[in-house]
Amino acid sequence: MALLEIKGLNVSVEDNEILQDINLSIGKGEIHVLMGHNGAGKSTLGNALMGNPAYRITKGNIFFNGLDIKDEPADKRAKAGMFMSFQNPLEVPGITLSAFIRNAIIQKTGERIKLTEFRKNLADNMALLHFDSSYKDRDLNVGFSGGEKKKAEILQLLMLKPRFAILDETDSGLDVDAVRTVSEGIREYMSDDSRSERALLIITHSTKILESLQVDRTHILVHGRIVKSGDGSLVDEINQNGFEQYM
Repeated sequence: MALLEIKGLNVSVEDNEILQDINLSIGKGEIHVLMGHNGAGKSTLGNALMGNPAYRITKGNIFFNGLDIKDEPADKRAKAGMFMSFQNPLEVPGITLSAFIRNAIIQKTGERIKLTEFRKNLADNMALLHFDSSYKDRDLNVGFSGGEKKKAEILQLLMLKPRFAILDETDSGLDVDAVRTVSEGIREYMSDDSRSERALLIITHSTKILESLQVDRTHILVHGRIVKSGDGSLVDEINQNGFEQYM
């Protein structure tokens, strides 16, 4: 059974239909990539999957772990094990990065967590991401550089350990070293003992973040429709020829 299955999905923003007839099946343990030019509708799909109310589903269904979640609010989808890192993460004054992550874990699991255990896991994951430990005590994303914001998103991914993660343009605006660090965090998320129960959808128009990842399926989105799907070799084809052939 697929962990995530999308059937005939149409999505509108205000009065504009952005996505048409999207069909996608993502199995447990798989890494899928959704590629396309700017404005193709990639982020729209991510937001619709996570239940952003600004993105209205006009047709179709979304099944997560066998249950239709099309009408579920975003918080219930998150508690069920869905996660999305944003292209432009919001700044949240008044709550530290550490407190935000701890509260998110409690909300997701419904259980209190030992502070000593939490602090150790947080320190270990920040070290993995080469993330200055002092940032844990700073307000979430306030004054963070673009790279630091993306590291904070991947840190949340590693700490929350969702069953299904959507990474929306995580490599956008990052230099080579930052992309390498973020990729290392993604590999860690998909390489521990729970990989067989997890899945990942990477949304991007670039291929930098994919170079060190084993991609199972690649999908090309053009003008709101998936026009081609293939295995990881499709990434190489895009590198060589671009998206123009699908326009």
